[in-house]
Amino acid sequence: MDKQAVTIYDVAREAGVSMATVSRVVNGNPNVKPATRKKVSDVIERLNYRPNAVARGLASKKTTTIGVIIPDITNLFFAELAKGIEDIATMYKYNIILTSADANQHQTTQAVDNLLNKQVDGIIFMDYDIEPDLISMVKTVNTPVVLSGTYTRDKDIPSVNIDYKQATYEVAKDLLTRHEAIALVTGDSQNAVIEDMRLPGYLKAIEEAGSTPDERLIIQKHRPYEKGDDILRSLIADGAGAVITTDDRTAVSLLNAALDQGIKVPEDFEIYASNNCKLTTYVRPQLSSIQVPLYDIGAVAMRLLTKIMDKEEVDEKQIILPHKIIKRQSTR
Repeated sequence: MDKQAVTIYDVAREAGVSMATVSRVVNGNPNVKPATRKKVSDVIERLNYRPNAVARGLASKKTTTIGVIIPDITNLFFAELAKGIEDIATMYKYNIILTSADANQHQTTQAVDNLLNKQVDGIIFMDYDIEPDLISMVKTVNTPVVLSGTYTRDKDIPSVNIDYKQATYEVAKDLLTRHEAIALVTGDSQNAVIEDMRLPGYLKAIEEAGSTPDERLIIQKHRPYEKGDDILRSLIADGAGAVITTDDRTAVSLLNAALDQGIKVPEDFEIYASNNCKLTTYVRPQLSSIQVPLYDIGAVAMRLLTKIMDKEEVDEKQIILPHKIIKRQSTR
């Protein structure tokens, strides 16, 4: 028999039971005699039967499938988040459909629509930010959505993050004990987590140090990690002695630029990364960083989603996990 064509009917016929009995065995229903369960399980294994999640969902109204939207599959930040999601999904016997949106608003909206068409039981959304149009879309559908490592001003949408404002404040405060002028390099300026969290944390530390913020040292560019050489030259020319980046790839880009330009790190210039993905330890000198518990954020987001899908009581929709500051070789 063609294994790929095996259906629930084939299993029922081979085992000499009804399709309803096969369904009860597949779904772990306890109301099946042990001998019957073993007979059906043996046939399932012999025929290599793989139940179709959507077909199973027609009766249970659940597909046991979760959609996960990732903006950039090459970014280690999101890869580590996804690992936490996957492990908890496996624990609760959920399958995952992983969709890459390529950090594109239209593709992201299309990805959500495609997952809804596949009748997923829930969606986990990963990105640094979420667009207002997508928030409106998420709030109009019945499928639960949880944001993982994604900041939003809308407190009705469940999310899991760290306190990005406090974390940025702490590293800026550390650098200001050694430098009069420090820089902040971020992605696009229209990003809510930058406007509400990263930038205010940076400015708070500068103001507490009795300094005046220098707009030239706040650099907000699309994909700044592609412009490391130019950004570093600009920062050095404008008197910065250190920089905080909001993307680990940008920190690596600036570190490479310093090497190319003969600038010693950390003796002449200090660099902080902000996510502590594996990339920070692959380079030399190793990068100091805010430690975002990436795996834990993914795992907690998945657990939160299971609670919402099962209609369990949720005490807190916006979960803030603790962060740490990891000092390595790129700071003094």
